[in-house]
Amino acid sequence: MAIFDIKLPSSIAKVLRLREKNIQKQQQKVLKKLLRKARFTEFGQKYQFDEILMSKQPGKLFQQLVPVYDYNKIYKEWWYKTLENKPNICWPGKIKYYALSSGTSEAASKYIPVTNDLLRGNKMVMIKQLFTLRYYQDLPVKSIGKGWLTIGGSTDLQKKEGYYAGDLSGITQKKAPFWFQPFYKPGKRIAKTKDWDKKIDEIVEKAPDWDIGFIVGVPAWIQLLVEKVIQRYNLKTIHDIWPNLAFFVHGGVAFEPYKKGFEKLLAKPLIYIETYLASEGFIAYQDRQYAKGMRLVTSVHIFHEFIPFDEKNFDADGNVVENPEVLMLHQVEEGKDYALLLSTPAGTWRYLIGDTVRFTDKERAEIIITGRTKHFLSLVGEHLSVDNMNRAVQLVSEELNVSIPEFTVAGVPHGNFFAHHWYVATNDNVDKELLRVKIDEKLKELNDDYAVERTSALKEVFLDVLTEDDFMEFMRLKGKVGGQHKFPRVLKGRMLEDWQKFLKGELVINK
Repeated sequence: MAIFDIKLPSSIAKVLRLREKNIQKQQQKVLKKLLRKARFTEFGQKYQFDEILMSKQPGKLFQQLVPVYDYNKIYKEWWYKTLENKPNICWPGKIKYYALSSGTSEAASKYIPVTNDLLRGNKMVMIKQLFTLRYYQDLPVKSIGKGWLTIGGSTDLQKKEGYYAGDLSGITQKKAPFWFQPFYKPGKRIAKTKDWDKKIDEIVEKAPDWDIGFIVGVPAWIQLLVEKVIQRYNLKTIHDIWPNLAFFVHGGVAFEPYKKGFEKLLAKPLIYIETYLASEGFIAYQDRQYAKGMRLVTSVHIFHEFIPFDEKNFDADGNVVENPEVLMLHQVEEGKDYALLLSTPAGTWRYLIGDTVRFTDKERAEIIITGRTKHFLSLVGEHLSVDNMNRAVQLVSEELNVSIPEFTVAGVPHGNFFAHHWYVATNDNVDKELLRVKIDEKLKELNDDYAVERTSALKEVFLDVLTEDDFMEFMRLKGKVGGQHKFPRVLKGRMLEDWQKFLKGELVINK
């Protein structure tokens, strides 16, 4: 069965009008749709959704009446009620599913509400992205109808009192359309496995039985799986066992640091498709070949707002200030970093997701993810973003012809001043001092503030070379293996303390 031949419901077919024009009007329409649906909830009554809907400028009044929320604030004031099975709090009805999310640094799990309305919107976006493939050149069409190997967290959900909780992939799979089941690998039984190592071993054993066209997942874990398959069957490349593999759908982290090492495992190039699917919703996707950014989902189910990511709106620890400056989509500028606010059909209202983005094309609403609000380095005003770090590592790895699949950076005291301490994973032979100097040089070229501070208060750069297994083992000890878990690019606070203990052999277990 060819996916492009599937007969779609009219509601989805309507959304698949791919070439959108007036993005501002689309966003206004989405906001009104969300407000109308939630106007009789406790949240909607308190913040006068009816009055906002009658306003000539609903977006402006929405910003005036509804405060900005982060997880702790919205949970403390609203979401705790939904976990007590109370209906009509932030969205109509009871919340029956929660995606467990801890980001890359927090220890306690966050309970992110997931509704049928949110999943329906996500599904529309997934199909919409699939249909954009028609615009790709030299598209290997036969590969689209092959297996889709998705490597995520366990799909086995925890049953609580009145609701289910677990990985978003589990909730999504439970609600997956019937026509997708023949394509889905590794299948329901293996996907439910909670033990990550056991799951990978079972996938490796089943690999010869499948004809895979797509692989979907976080780059680090996909690369680990592919390496294991190649090793298990003594292959030269993964295409020896999956000759129709043509697509890699990835997201969550920048792919550039992994690309060089990953391509050593291939016999022919793949089509890389970037997505931005978070527990809070399907936020953006790559809709054209070789695009520099991903297109924001503006016409389906999410209303976006943007806080300029600067000292005016965030403190030194990355916490948002009271009453920050907030912009709508038509007010943003290209080339500047913004913290992303979402309002969705799951009762997340003006919610600070924690990611920072930058517009590469405002007219097309295309963005790149530049980091996290709490994952950046600015000890003395160097304003070093994760995007800067990723780019520097990519440039150096290409120049030195080495693969650097993982790295992390910490800001540390150095005498009366400060330093950056890099921890870099590579299994290639590399001159440690040359690598340190090259990364420092590239960062100076990419970031003027960094270059200035390297002549003053940022006195030194240190670098240690580790193996990729070191990074993976630390994640295992932290209980953050597989699925959507990523190694944080910047280490601070408790995570940094545990990392330093781990390197000394003192961290036994800390979940």
